[in-house]
Amino acid sequence: MRQQFLTATPLPFFLVLSAVLFGIAGYYFETFIPPILMLLIGAAIGIGSLLLFYLVFRLLGRLVNTLPLKFNASILGTLAALVLVKFTAFRWPDQVFYPAALLAILLLLLLYFSVKQVALSKQSTWAWGGIVATLTLVAVSLFWLQNEGSDPFEKLPPPFAETKVATLSSQGVANPATVGDYPVVTFTYGSGQDHRRPEYAEGVTYQTPTVDASRILPDWKGKKKKWRERYWGFGVDNFPLNGRVYLPEGIGPFPIILIVHGNHSMIDYSDDGYGYLGALLASRGFITVSVDENFINGHWSGDFRGKEMPARGWLLLKHLEQWQSWNQSANHPLTGKADLDNIMLIGHSRGGEAVSIAAAFNELPYFPDDARETFDFHFGIKGIVTLAPTDYRYHRQMKLKDISYLSLQGSYDADEVSFWGMRPYRRLTLSTDNEAFKAGVYLHRANHGQFNTTWGRTDFGGTMGWLLNTAPMMPAEEQQLAAQVFISAFAEATLHQDQQYIPLFENVAMARDWLPNNYYLTHLQTALANVLVNFEEDIDLSTAGEHRSIETGNLVVWREENLRTRDQGSQENNAVVLGWDYGENISADSLAYFTVVLPDSARLNIDTLGNLIITLAAGDPQWLEREEFPESNEKSPEILPDASIVLTDRDGRTARLVISSHKPIAPRLPTRFTKLASLDKDMIGAEWEVQPETFHFPLDSFKINNPAFNVQQLHEISLIFDQTTSGILVVDDIGFSPPL
Repeated sequence: MRQQFLTATPLPFFLVLSAVLFGIAGYYFETFIPPILMLLIGAAIGIGSLLLFYLVFRLLGRLVNTLPLKFNASILGTLAALVLVKFTAFRWPDQVFYPAALLAILLLLLLYFSVKQVALSKQSTWAWGGIVATLTLVAVSLFWLQNEGSDPFEKLPPPFAETKVATLSSQGVANPATVGDYPVVTFTYGSGQDHRRPEYAEGVTYQTPTVDASRILPDWKGKKKKWRERYWGFGVDNFPLNGRVYLPEGIGPFPIILIVHGNHSMIDYSDDGYGYLGALLASRGFITVSVDENFINGHWSGDFRGKEMPARGWLLLKHLEQWQSWNQSANHPLTGKADLDNIMLIGHSRGGEAVSIAAAFNELPYFPDDARETFDFHFGIKGIVTLAPTDYRYHRQMKLKDISYLSLQGSYDADEVSFWGMRPYRRLTLSTDNEAFKAGVYLHRANHGQFNTTWGRTDFGGTMGWLLNTAPMMPAEEQQLAAQVFISAFAEATLHQDQQYIPLFENVAMARDWLPNNYYLTHLQTALANVLVNFEEDIDLSTAGEHRSIETGNLVVWREENLRTRDQGSQENNAVVLGWDYGENISADSLAYFTVVLPDSARLNIDTLGNLIITLAAGDPQWLEREEFPESNEKSPEILPDASIVLTDRDGRTARLVISSHKPIAPRLPTRFTKLASLDKDMIGAEWEVQPETFHFPLDSFKINNPAFNVQQLHEISLIFDQTTSGILVVDDIGFSPPL
């Protein structure tokens, strides 16, 4: 009797449980079907699914019972080990790891049985076929993992193809990426006690004191404290001031530039990766220091996850204090070398957020997170540069004022996948009596790591890097050359007051002979720019700020929206989206238009306004929401949107300019970060996000079109969509800027 009870099945009881649970779920699953009927449907699904699983597991059980215990244990042990390595070290996404692990097990089983068959001297075609198939699949898999991938979006219109603007070099401006006239001396300074890094121990030229960051980084505790102090030999109360110096030979004083790395592995030192910038900038008369902050980077023992951001910025200011001490020391070899009223900070990744923090802390009397820590810095920080920065690690957002700013971002950055550097750009305000300016550059095909020569092409660490699609990326030397051009030009304009380099950011085509052939979407705003419309003030589509109104006609898309990042986060920027669709032919009687109407009191001083500025980007043609839309072809470029800009004065006189006659609107720049499109969607987000650029249209070009037009009596600014039969255009920041 007992044996019969043990061999009986409790399946009927479990069927009742499954029917009840699925029935309840069906009852509350809201559809157009009555709830009672949904309850019955749910119960039937519950019974059916349980019976199906029951049959599958019975079949598996029979198979298992025919195999030796050792065989079953080896498979179960392998599965357990794979799950363990997945959760501890092998960070592949589930949708890749588990199918790959299952395939590996099946292939090994096939190989096992095939080898066993051959070993028993049984000539079997299937056994040799199994061996060959297994080895072939392994070879194909390894090849797929190790190759660079492919570029599904290679058919883009060539950059600079239609531009007619004169280059800066043709106007006598020297390439900012050429080596300058100063010989360069390199050396290090530091604590002199670093037992991990000889260049900051016995290799230092000048020994520096340590600094106490206990109040700046209170999260230095627990296992992070234990393992870091065991590795480095120092703690938060005696952080070193370590730096690599690229010093121009000469009397000085020279402007000084500090470069700080971002969050990389603590034991894969990052500060040596900016020598290509340091040597160039020093040769052009800038003391350049690559600052070592590796000791607060991530490690297997923990990542501070942004709580270290104040320390990253504060340490830069402590380095400047050290240079101030040398400047003021009698008979020191560095006495008077650094011009501390003429400083620029460059930061990469989290370092890019840190330089904004440093610039903000520079003006404060107290540490905002703990007033017991007093500040008294007040150095002459004139500019900051951010390379693929974060803008969300520190719990405070920095709002800077009257400081020049440049941010560079790559479209193939798999670490910081959106242009976060444009958020501090928009928060930064410039006084009209200030010579500062702000700029941004979006570099297509640039990644995160190649801004640092030691980080490389794989922005994902470890085995995750095998999944990256690196084929579309710029070569490292091209990405670093582009960085040299933009950063050196910015330094010349900011620290040497050489204004002839600013037009590079107004129209990058002026530097097409200096730069690798690529798309560079640029922004530029000077202190004297007058932005009339930025779409930030309210949700009323018919208004555009104080006393300005909007008029439209024949648009099929007209909305204002907050521009989204790839992962549907916020770019912290509102813009207007405009769409038109005429079908086969453009009709002059039904042209779509978008007009900003200025108040009668508006008076513009033509002597101070040289350019009409509009920020533009191509939108997604799918936003037209046609009932039938042709399938997109990744290999074929889409038609770029274009329009006429029409200015109308109060007497009704008009002047017209076609956007593409000045510079074509850049195409959308889609990306494929990983070798599998489905992985991009899950890990990165959309294959594309709106990245506008600022257009500067010379007002003289409008006056040539109609000399009678009076821009000082400007009444309307219109976009007339008369160049293409359909299109989507994203528009932002309409206004005027002075001539450069």
